[in-house]
Amino acid sequence: MKTVWKKSINWSLFIAVITLVLAAIFSIVSTAVLSGVGWAIGMLIVLFIVLIGVVFDMVGVAATAAEEKPFHAMAAKKVPGAYQSMVITRNADKVANFCADVIGDISGVVSGAATSAVVIQLAVVLGSQDGSTLQAVLNVVFTAVVASLTVGGKALGKTFAIQFATSIIFQVGKFFYVMETKFKLKIFSKKQNKKKA
Repeated sequence: MKTVWKKSINWSLFIAVITLVLAAIFSIVSTAVLSGVGWAIGMLIVLFIVLIGVVFDMVGVAATAAEEKPFHAMAAKKVPGAYQSMVITRNADKVANFCADVIGDISGVVSGAATSAVVIQLAVVLGSQDGSTLQAVLNVVFTAVVASLTVGGKALGKTFAIQFATSIIFQVGKFFYVMETKFKLKIFSKKQNKKKA
């Protein structure tokens, strides 16, 4: 039991630090990009951030829904990406935590902040002053639209992830296979423990 708690605490601390770093990077990059574009391009960037959150949430759900057994047969036949897919399913809890919670939540926070920046830019274009009624209305409308797209997109993504979990994880596995073989990045260790039943 102590070992389980120790691993859980270590993972929690690790993921908290990763979240802090990634959130800072996302915020800096999105702020820098938004500062040099108009409100229309800014809104497209916001939608792209929302899409990132939806896609990662879908991968997180797929990781928990996918079965490990199909990847065993493919790994035995040396199918590219099969081993990586197998490791992903063995660590479904951590993958889901990183994809759905870390990236998903960061995307939500950053898209909210980016939406506010877009609203300010649009209000300036329309000749509205800061704190005006028009700006308040625009803020409500844009925030509501982004929120609905985020929630609706994740709902659709979850359905898709559950239905095609194995295929999704296999595609992710092939992506990591390419990263490991072509770019020599060591992402998965050959000493991964099997997922407990």
